Amino acid sequence: MKLNCVVVDDSSIQRTIIAKLVNNHPGLHLIGDFSNAIEAKSCISLNNVDLIFLDIEMPVINGFDFLDGLKSKPQIIFITSKAEYALKAFDYDATDYLQKPIAVDRFNASVKRAIDMHLLKKEVKEEEGEHIFIKSNLKKLKIFTAKIKWIEAFGDYVRVVTEDDSNLVLSTMKSFENDLSKEKFIRVHKSYIINIDKVERFNSKFAEIGITKIPLSRNKKEDLVRALSTSS
Repeated sequence: MKLNCVVVDDSSIQRTIIAKLVNNHPGLHLIGDFSNAIEAKSCISLNNVDLIFLDIEMPVINGFDFLDGLKSKPQIIFITSKAEYALKAFDYDATDYLQKPIAVDRFNASVKRAIDMHLLKKEVKEEEGEHIFIKSNLKKLKIFTAKIKWIEAFGDYVRVVTEDDSNLVLSTMKSFENDLSKEKFIRVHKSYIINIDKVERFNSKFAEIGITKIPLSRNKKEDLVRALSTSS
């Protein structure tokens, strides 16, 4: 098993150094190296990327802004010459933080951490089913997607309603729409995403989940019928 990775650094010298480290590592496969966030984002949208080696200080779009613009985030190993970025880096759930100049043994330790995390997530996914992580009330919660009933826009927040409880998350509907399986979840209204496995009845105006009636946008009934007919 190899992790597909990309390198993003505006310095051609640093980019070459990191790319060489990647190519020499048996657990990594280099998809590409990029001097700016725009080119990297295009590559990530077209490829399955597991890990990004990301410089923080870049012109126009820095590393943090680049991550803010990604719909789904691979593992991140930040690379920078300034130690003061370390705390903020881990606010972005970084796998690790490497300070330039990069020592080979330190690089290998970071990669081992990324591989271990990748394997752990894969095992959990296989053993326990599909899940997502959400941040609610300063806590990180694991939510099994099969238990999600619906997701609802709630001002600047999103309310995730499951079989067990509900949680408010500072996020967007678009972010959840991108993260959830399109085979099991469908956006039926600007303010609602529903789990089609939980739908008990529906008509031209509402989808019913338990005693709750979820409004359907005018053009969404056909999408719901199609989704229900193809779901297993």
